[in-house]
Amino acid sequence: MINFDEEIAKFQPSLEVDQAEDAINNNDLSDITDIIKTMLQDIKEK
Repeated sequence: MINFDEEIAKFQPSLEVDQAEDAINNNDLSDITDIIKTMLQDIKEK
């Protein structure tokens, strides 16, 4: 059975939109577009 007091104690509210945007934008992650750009740049240099 679900212990509601325990679940409420573990609850963490989600980030506000502005905070979420900052958290996402501050991560320097490469996506497929960045990888392809790097590969094309390497090919052009050779």
